[in-house]
Amino acid sequence: MRLILASASPRRLALLAQIGIVPDEVVATDIDETPGKTELPRKLAERLAHAKARAALRPDAYILAADTVVSVGRRILPKAETPAEAVMCLNLLSGRRHHVTTAITLIAPDGKTTHRTCESTVILNRLDDAQKRAYLATNEWHGKAGGYAIQGKAAGFIRYLGGSHSNVVGLPLFETTQLLRGAGFRVD
Repeated sequence: MRLILASASPRRLALLAQIGIVPDEVVATDIDETPGKTELPRKLAERLAHAKARAALRPDAYILAADTVVSVGRRILPKAETPAEAVMCLNLLSGRRHHVTTAITLIAPDGKTTHRTCESTVILNRLDDAQKRAYLATNEWHGKAGGYAIQGKAAGFIRYLGGSHSNVVGLPLFETTQLLRGAGFRVD
């Protein structure tokens, strides 16, 4: 049976390959990712994962979608698109605890929809201005939720990680594997 990944994220594709899963097709979805005024981080991740899966729906295929949200308390951080957004994120995260929440939605060929949500806790070391400037120069922050990529140079900033490392990268592999198996998709 075919598997479609409803995400253009190269990180999600690489994470799936790490566990031996290569999607038959990758579909980049174009949905509005703007949080609602009172929307909480977990609910936002779940809503967006579901919307991405529905947007990529094809007959006779498994549709796998995910969305990752970085938050400090109830405050949702953006996917940094500019250096100013990245600096704002790094300033907010520096020396503080934050949460990385990834919601996964799987639609089976019979239309049955299942979900999993994974949350990890991360604490970044207190960053000085020189560290922030050096990290900005890497451009790794671009397009990343919370303005950093744990799989890159920012790994040296991580003082504490509670939960799934692959979740912080963008797709919790244990939860994804269990979701696929539970829906009848063969995972070796």
